[in-house]
Amino acid sequence: MAESPARTLPWGKLLRNRDFVLFWSGVVLSQIGTRATVAASLWQVYELTGSIAATGAVGGAQVVALITLSPLGGVLADRWDRRRLLQVTQALAMLTAMVLAALTLSDTVRAWHVVAGVLVTTAAATFDQPCRQALVPALVPRDVLPAAIALLNPSREVAVLTGPAIGGVLIALNGPGLVYLLDAVTYAALVLVLMLIRVKPTQRAGGDRLPSVLTDMSDGLRYVRSRPLILSLCGLDLVLTVFGAYRVLLPALADRLDIGPSGYGLLAAAPSLGALLATYFIVRVVTRSTQLGRVLLFSTIGYGLTAICFIQLSVVVAVLALALMLGAFDATATTIRHAAVQLETPDELRGRVQSIYQITSRGGPAVGDVVIGAVAGLLGPVAALTGGATIPVLVGLFLLSRPGRVRDYEGIRLEEPSVEESKDG
Repeated sequence: MAESPARTLPWGKLLRNRDFVLFWSGVVLSQIGTRATVAASLWQVYELTGSIAATGAVGGAQVVALITLSPLGGVLADRWDRRRLLQVTQALAMLTAMVLAALTLSDTVRAWHVVAGVLVTTAAATFDQPCRQALVPALVPRDVLPAAIALLNPSREVAVLTGPAIGGVLIALNGPGLVYLLDAVTYAALVLVLMLIRVKPTQRAGGDRLPSVLTDMSDGLRYVRSRPLILSLCGLDLVLTVFGAYRVLLPALADRLDIGPSGYGLLAAAPSLGALLATYFIVRVVTRSTQLGRVLLFSTIGYGLTAICFIQLSVVVAVLALALMLGAFDATATTIRHAAVQLETPDELRGRVQSIYQITSRGGPAVGDVVIGAVAGLLGPVAALTGGATIPVLVGLFLLSRPGRVRDYEGIRLEEPSVEESKDG
């Protein structure tokens, strides 16, 4: 891959940025609490009901909140001061966690309380996720924005690795109530961090003369539709996450490998570890490569091929090694897509565009679990993932074979994109 000699790794510039480091630390801590709570919610609903179907309502609540509220969250992220909106959503999630903790510790909790709590927390997240993403460009210079995103994205894997483990320990000590208390503390920590960072208010000009919410939503959707690169990246995200969804098959794979619950936990954590191990490489790629489109497509193809081998093999060590590779390929592709969407979007539209991208990036895996899970029920896990993962491989090869906006995407453009632009340059 070609590299630009003018680009250097911006570690020092990022780590000397007080506000970015504070925000980065607060987000990671908050995510750890959130991941611990998700694990505790699933465990608690199953314990209270003994029903897998009822446990699935936890995921259902997340999908409903995500799809229905994401567009509104994007509009508010562009209308209101993003830091203040984040503080409000974090405070709401903190109060929800405290209520669940009180109900659980007093032994008065019911399954519907937990599902309702997940619904409220996810609803808050649909508002704060576009804000979190849109706030990053206000914290760092544009030339190091891809590197900042490359650090933030794999950092979520720290939460995936440690959150459920911490949740399991706390559940063993005194049940899910302690987990919810921990989650409340992490939300409070992020509220404090948001008070300490120095960032210019992002209140949108216009006051009472702002267009209607529906008009703002339409503007965001119209902008995405007018930017073929962003639209293509959203589609590529869906192809990878829907047809390459492997996590839903991990329990069956663990059973086939006969590795038990502890082995299942290791298998589930391995992709996140792979993403973390690839962080240095990812930062080098997004800050130095001038062929990011090709890197993205090679990562997409590599992910699909790795998923096919992953589900075929029955040797534990080999499967774990492939799980690490899945995480590395996924993190590379995700970071490039995410950075490209940020860089191709003007600041006044970032919240709305991020909310649309959030539907594909967070909704895709949920839909993928349903699709691959249903096919696996009919044809078996091996056939389901083999057939599904072949699709991103074919799409990646097709896009590589011909000139196009995705394949020829070079990376950072120092000029800020204009709202008036209707086509990629």
